[in-house]
Amino acid sequence: MNATSPEAAPGRIVLLTTSHRVAPGLLSWPAWQALHAADRVLCADGAHPQLPYLREAGVAVDEAAPAARQLVESCAGGRTVVVVATAEGEPALTDGLARLAGGGRTRLPELELLPASYDLPGARLLDLVQVMDRIRAVCPWSSRQTHEGLAKYGIEEAYELVEAIEDGDRDELREELGDVLLQVVFHARIAEEDPDAPFSVDDVAAGIVTKLIHRHPHVFGDATATTPEEVKEHWLRTKAVEKRRESVTDGIPLGQPGLALAAKLASRVRTAGLRVPPPQGEGPGYDLLALAVRAEAAGVDPEAALRAAARAYRDAVRTAEGLSG
Repeated sequence: MNATSPEAAPGRIVLLTTSHRVAPGLLSWPAWQALHAADRVLCADGAHPQLPYLREAGVAVDEAAPAARQLVESCAGGRTVVVVATAEGEPALTDGLARLAGGGRTRLPELELLPASYDLPGARLLDLVQVMDRIRAVCPWSSRQTHEGLAKYGIEEAYELVEAIEDGDRDELREELGDVLLQVVFHARIAEEDPDAPFSVDDVAAGIVTKLIHRHPHVFGDATATTPEEVKEHWLRTKAVEKRRESVTDGIPLGQPGLALAAKLASRVRTAGLRVPPPQGEGPGYDLLALAVRAEAAGVDPEAALRAAARAYRDAVRTAEGLSG
């Protein structure tokens, strides 16, 4: 037999991978070309979400999971076989092909990995929503949680995020951001069950998207802003109109830590161009208020500054105790 004859040609195996985070049927053009040109298309998963769309497009798919040697034989004579990979991939098949290649006795077909669809940025958020749905439905603890019961965890996770930022720990930062994101998705999942005013995580996302676009006309509209101060001024004006606020102090949560509250008030007053000196009074509260106002005017976050000083104090205490920092 001539080595270049069609019968001797080893053929081609195309391993087609798809993302479950993309709507079925939305495949790349090279993927559709490979599917229509293939001599045979195989898929081991009869419930694969792509199968109805492939068949609707005129692609005949055999529900089969051949062993590596069988697949190689199917490619004999220069034939092309496309394998639509399952969600787990095809580890048994690829391992089998690797063993055949290692044996050196089998001429393998050309092997191509062809991604047919790709995740868009943020696609893993869909996984988080699905996992949260499952946990809420099955977990004895999570299924009983309420907004009120979870409130303390939101505060704790926010503080742990701040600590990771101040420590400069990138691994910890990534983890704590995930924990904060979990709180958002968890609360949104609980909100779906409200009998009177339900909303979902999609409603939450839609709301913040609308707000961001509306409050950034210098990005999405015709307005201009050349400095961070101009952006902040426009943001505050827009919020005042949206929420019909009468005072620059409206909307400031009074339950936040004292130094942060004082700095927020001072920031609102300064941004609004008001001249309201801190009230004079006796005691450490008024002294701390005056310090917080001066720190904010100087561009210093008094809460962060005090935490840094407290950490230094903590280290000094541990040193005095003969302990490492």
